[in-house]
Amino acid sequence: MSGINHLTATALPFTKANVDTDQLLPKQFLTGITKTGYGKHLFHDWRYLDLKGEQDNLDFVLNQPQYKGANILIAGKNFGCGSSREHAPWALADFGFKVILAESYADIFYSNCINNLILPITLSAAMIEYAADFVTKTPDTKIEVDLELQTVVIGERKEVFSLEQHHKVNLLSGLDSIAQSLTLQKEIARHEESLPNWLK
Repeated sequence: MSGINHLTATALPFTKANVDTDQLLPKQFLTGITKTGYGKHLFHDWRYLDLKGEQDNLDFVLNQPQYKGANILIAGKNFGCGSSREHAPWALADFGFKVILAESYADIFYSNCINNLILPITLSAAMIEYAADFVTKTPDTKIEVDLELQTVVIGERKEVFSLEQHHKVNLLSGLDSIAQSLTLQKEIARHEESLPNWLK
């Protein structure tokens, strides 16, 4: 998989607090066996006026043309709370989001994002408010994210974000947890060969 290093992209502001995984992707859409095809159901209950998802709610931010093609989501506090379903990050990635900016995240959702190569960045409340206001007023604003330096630049403001080193390595390399394990295949094989027969 392709890793993340440097991203300069437009952003979509949706800073509602406590958005849970059922709001990100309602349970009736958890039917696929691959990671693709979920983007059309992202935020379904807010995004559409009908149950089938055929009539857009033009007041909802995902349907507003000025934010089309945004790769960065500016989210609210405690984003991704609720159940541990991995389908929520699948939907965000399938829609096109590569980076999320928020003041805080639910722990499991945060880990699921990283494992699906979405970079969840935690920023101060002041920076989130500034970013959301900035892109609301000027939707074509480009936000600069540098994973190597762990910085976010919006307008004239810059903020450094924290990230565990092993998460950073995986995101830079494009490795999920399975791919990370596979990098140790030789060591695993050597260990298995050293085991007594009764353990094999």
